[in-house]
Amino acid sequence: MSSIPSVPEFYADRGLFITGATGFLGKVLLEKLLRSCPDIKSYYLLIRPKKGKESQERLEEIFDSKLFDKVRNLYPDFKLKCFAVEGDIIKEGFGIEQSQLDILAREVSVVFHSAATIKFDEEMKLSVEMNVVGVRRMLELCKQLPNLVSFVHISTAYANCDQSEIREEIYPPPLSPKQLLSAVEWMDAETLNTLTPKMVGNRPNTYTYTKSIAESLINEEHGSIPTAIFRPSIVGATYMEPIGGWVDNVNGPTGLLAAIGKGVLRIMKGDFNATADLIPADLATNMLVCIGWYTGTHRSEKMKVFNCTSGQLNKLTWGQIERASYNYMMKNPLENVARIPNPRFTKSVIWHDMNVLFDHMLPAYMMDFYMWISGRRRMFVRIQDKLRKAVGSLEYFTSKDWVFSNDNMFMLEECLSPEDRKTFVFNPKTIDWPTYMETYCLGTKRFVLKEEISQLPQARKSLQRLQRLHFLFNIVIFVVIWRLLVKRVAVARVIWNMVLGWAVRILQKLPGFARST
Repeated sequence: MSSIPSVPEFYADRGLFITGATGFLGKVLLEKLLRSCPDIKSYYLLIRPKKGKESQERLEEIFDSKLFDKVRNLYPDFKLKCFAVEGDIIKEGFGIEQSQLDILAREVSVVFHSAATIKFDEEMKLSVEMNVVGVRRMLELCKQLPNLVSFVHISTAYANCDQSEIREEIYPPPLSPKQLLSAVEWMDAETLNTLTPKMVGNRPNTYTYTKSIAESLINEEHGSIPTAIFRPSIVGATYMEPIGGWVDNVNGPTGLLAAIGKGVLRIMKGDFNATADLIPADLATNMLVCIGWYTGTHRSEKMKVFNCTSGQLNKLTWGQIERASYNYMMKNPLENVARIPNPRFTKSVIWHDMNVLFDHMLPAYMMDFYMWISGRRRMFVRIQDKLRKAVGSLEYFTSKDWVFSNDNMFMLEECLSPEDRKTFVFNPKTIDWPTYMETYCLGTKRFVLKEEISQLPQARKSLQRLQRLHFLFNIVIFVVIWRLLVKRVAVARVIWNMVLGWAVRILQKLPGFARST
């Protein structure tokens, strides 16, 4: 073991090529490498121009994030070793200029491929182009890097979600990569969209479908490239480092927490007792860095697959998320809350649909009517329409359970030195879920909704006012319904008079009431 370098020693003086650095996990990966492996020589980050911004400009925007504050303090010159490589995974050869290809061939020895479309409802043609063809292009590029010692592909634990038990191995794909690529090449988008439900079969979306085929493609075509596949489950906000609760998008659980906190999401389909296989981004990134190290230092003829999941090691249920999101959104409320948070999971389709109608849509129409008569822009029905679509794409994952094997995770942990285990913690058993969920709720508030923690006292007062209004509204509704019953039912009238009599007697015993009478 003494001849095997530590993780930072392995990465020292190397050039790294990373795709997907503008994505959530890609940013956390880049930050961790910059902070924990300070002797890395250079980073080459594939970034496409977007919305009139050049690649280098987009890279500078990434570094402006609070995520990089700790790196800025530790290594003020860290930007000097980071280079934006203009390109796009949907272009032949990634669209990289020859001069930059020459630099990559000379400098790069480790590759992390994270770029992909993560939209669950992406059209099949684009999903294949990005998640399958993009992987083939990456393999072709890797074969042009003579110094390459480690290539890690980021997949998903749900690539094979048609299986109930998912081991760390490659499963037969629903369609061979060659057949799929051939079909996509000659079919137009409209035809593919028509065939998509049949192609996807018992998988929930094009994302998991194409990720499965991409894994099979890598298995068939990686050749002599030292390759590993990394499969994280549902990646959530950071747990501990560099900032607790950091997240920069509304995908997955983050969108649910924001909608719950605002009071616009009150019910969704899901199993209260099913496992919510959540993995904090910093733990996922730590494991990813170590997989890059392991692949480069422990040469193996067989490609290894690493499941990065928490369900069998430190279980968290959707019911626990339901309760935690309510508790922490009441403790640390969001600003401009529409309704009091009241999240609920249900397996009953009828109960779900009734609640959507009466507890989502009807209040949304009422609030939009109020906005209209007060001369303001109507938004609540539109929000509910978007929310219903977003939540619908997650119902498959909130309603099922999977059993993931984690043998390679434990093997990887055993291979690390004691010091590296402290620096690169990825064992899910270290997570305290209540602490994490409160941190996640606060992170959603701070980093996604851009709300200041200093405004929490005001937000709490606003929520208390909303609670009082809600209580008064419920009393008015109860009184109106009861009075209607009193007029028609003799028993109800008797009960009503008894309740009033008790109330008067109680009030008469109060000193203030007695003096006033």
